[in-house]
Amino acid sequence: MAGQAVDTDAILRSLTLDEKISLLAGANFWETVGIPSKGVPSIKMTDGPNGCRGADIDGDIKAACFPAASNVAATFDPDLARRIGAALAEEARTKGAQVLLGPTVCCHRHPLGGRNFESFSEDPHLSGTLATALIRGVQEDGGVAACIKHFVANEQETDRMTVDETIGERALREIYLRPFEMAVREARPWSLMTAYNLVNGVHCDSHDWLLRDVLRGEWGWDGAVISDWGGTNSVAGSINAGLDLEMPGPAGVRTLSAVRAALEAGEVMEETINERAAALLKLIHRVGGFEQDYSGPSSLERAEDRPEHRALIREAGARGMVLLKNEGQLLPLTKENVRGKKIALIGLSKDALAHGGGSASVNAHYKITPWEALHAALGDSAEFVYAKGVHRQRLLSPLSKDSSAAGSVTALDGQPGFTRLLYEAGNPEPVLTLHGYASSAYSPLGSQESLNRVVELVGDFTPNESGAHYMACSGIGATTVFVDDAIVFRQESNCADPMGALFMAASEDLFRHDFVGGRAHRIRIRTEPPTNVGMRILEGRSGARLGFRTASEHDADLRGEAVRAARDADIAIVFTGHDPQWESEGRDQDSFSLPNGQNELVAVVARVNPNTIVVNATGVAVAMPWLGDVRAVVQAWFAGQECGNAIADVLTGAVNPEGHLPVSFPRRLEDAPAHGNFPGEYVDGQLKVAYAEGVFVGYRHYDRLSRDAVNFAFGHGLSYTAFRLDNLHVEPSGTGDEFVATAQVSNTGVLAGGVAVQLYIGNAVQSSEHPVKTLVAYQKARLQPGEAQHIRLLVKARDIAHFDEKAHAWVVEAGTYEFSMGFSSVDIHQRASVQIERQRVYSLARNGSYAE
Repeated sequence: MAGQAVDTDAILRSLTLDEKISLLAGANFWETVGIPSKGVPSIKMTDGPNGCRGADIDGDIKAACFPAASNVAATFDPDLARRIGAALAEEARTKGAQVLLGPTVCCHRHPLGGRNFESFSEDPHLSGTLATALIRGVQEDGGVAACIKHFVANEQETDRMTVDETIGERALREIYLRPFEMAVREARPWSLMTAYNLVNGVHCDSHDWLLRDVLRGEWGWDGAVISDWGGTNSVAGSINAGLDLEMPGPAGVRTLSAVRAALEAGEVMEETINERAAALLKLIHRVGGFEQDYSGPSSLERAEDRPEHRALIREAGARGMVLLKNEGQLLPLTKENVRGKKIALIGLSKDALAHGGGSASVNAHYKITPWEALHAALGDSAEFVYAKGVHRQRLLSPLSKDSSAAGSVTALDGQPGFTRLLYEAGNPEPVLTLHGYASSAYSPLGSQESLNRVVELVGDFTPNESGAHYMACSGIGATTVFVDDAIVFRQESNCADPMGALFMAASEDLFRHDFVGGRAHRIRIRTEPPTNVGMRILEGRSGARLGFRTASEHDADLRGEAVRAARDADIAIVFTGHDPQWESEGRDQDSFSLPNGQNELVAVVARVNPNTIVVNATGVAVAMPWLGDVRAVVQAWFAGQECGNAIADVLTGAVNPEGHLPVSFPRRLEDAPAHGNFPGEYVDGQLKVAYAEGVFVGYRHYDRLSRDAVNFAFGHGLSYTAFRLDNLHVEPSGTGDEFVATAQVSNTGVLAGGVAVQLYIGNAVQSSEHPVKTLVAYQKARLQPGEAQHIRLLVKARDIAHFDEKAHAWVVEAGTYEFSMGFSSVDIHQRASVQIERQRVYSLARNGSYAE
């Protein structure tokens, strides 16, 4: 497969100039251009970080949904990340894809970052080690390339395609570039995706310093650079800087005429065109493309629900869950200690919060809810009662072809679902009719058929009850909703939030309409192709959604029902969290508080039941004003399709919780390091944001504040057993450029369990210019009761260096350094002092290595 002898130089020489130019942009939404006459195949890409969606993301092809990156990061387990990477590569092959668009390694700068869940951590070392492991897993068997993203500093979604970020070089080097550098140097991903945003006034896809000087120069990387979708902002600038491939295709910026004009004007040299084309040919060679022509993606896509993937997802989800609080050892809820008791499952227990929104969303093979999983785990040992408590969604749910409480919907062919009709402009007859579409929501992401066409979704809806029903609608372009041929909603022009509409998450206003129960009502959603959206990726792409909810459901006294259920129960478990509409690509989060009154729900339940447990499924830190009133809290993240089983495993003790927070959980949003500088301010119509906090991101910032600033510190995680650290010893290794820290960790409790031993280093003489300490190494230990394990962590002097902007080098100052080992950034058990006798300066070499 990959790696067979292919002379890509000879292939490049055989290509005409126009053919080489054609390789520099995609053929369609997911594939590169093929040149069959010259033996150049097309290769295919797929989202994404936690599952392989395939080309038709709104179709019926399903995929395995793995835990989100923040859940994986909480495992502090690179081997588990490697295994997930290998499984994702297997999934990519089932979708006929050779490039996996992930992992996402941008750091969590602010708790409201819309895509934080998709990235690992606030800490660059933790992010870098896990990204390295996952990439190795993806690429270890050949045939699939990892595409690390988004390079660099894509820490917000607000105006993400145009926001200009002012970031000092030290912060860039130490925080935002660092995880990329670690993964590029150690795992050598075969491709990399540029970010939409500008860094210090230059778009990332055209950034000479980032792409040419740092990535390919200092780091010595030789892979293919791919734009984010619609993120190519110049012809000559991007080609000269080192962007090899514009996506998606067909070419929007790098048209043949535009590149030809740049060549004729002397803005681009043919030698540079050759370099860009050569990089793409190398990528095709690395994934085995020359041995097999991957054409016709739809016919190659298949859904394989593998038992080994199910087991891995369940294991990873459970191992990443973090036990934040367990007062009086209320947990675990074993069959023995709940026998004969009544347990109220309140809130989102019948919802599987498996993933976030946007390109990380997956049409999962299945999703297990906590309600299902706890019944399976505890059986008849306890009596379960349910109360919904709150509505989950930010928007009303679409009507679905699956039966629902609202009623049923039938396509024009009489089968469940909607019929999709596509029209050319000015033609009253549809040019394409497709039956059996799943729901009243249609995103054009990945679809070519709706480009520059009017789209109609038509279905006959038979409601279960008569009376007023709530509805809500949004479209990317002008959109109209008809019920029985009468207009009930009209959006006159493009959506005010087109990126939100693309991901089915734009804000929508409610309206009401009367239906007759048991009678079929024809619903027709007509959406026009948008123009002048301001985002090339959306131009001409029709898409819309219609949400629906019965009045009885919308107006029900959900909180009152929850209070009654909790009051009568021995134990109340409140399930809180975000669904993909609340936490999604394309928009930052609305609030630090849990949405739809979830905080108020927890508060009233805790008021009537002293044994209240909260299980929170978000990809980020959230406010917990009720923290002192509940006895136990589990941070469940987005754990993939096995999320319910993973939660049940932790709650019942089938898995002893061993996760540790990869992000700090501040008490107040105002205490976050980027507060006041997120998402930025508009200057002459452009959003600008200053990374004024510099290197003081996450715990580096909170270490300088009172302990009360955080509810839970970075690295925090409890267990059902107990651990002890002893005998920390640090000594130089070899030339003194490395240090070896050794210690012993022991399980002093009565249950087997796992713990992440974390090593932090800081200068003993604290300075306002430098963090108190930074994470430099960690190791996951899994121990039987009474068992002890030897910990050995290697630290390079370069790992404790800071970037000196004046010297333009990495510097380790002479002095005394404190090595701190513990179970979180504040739970330090062992300390050792080490004297570094002389200053070390590491220059920025251009061969992929640093030299003193």
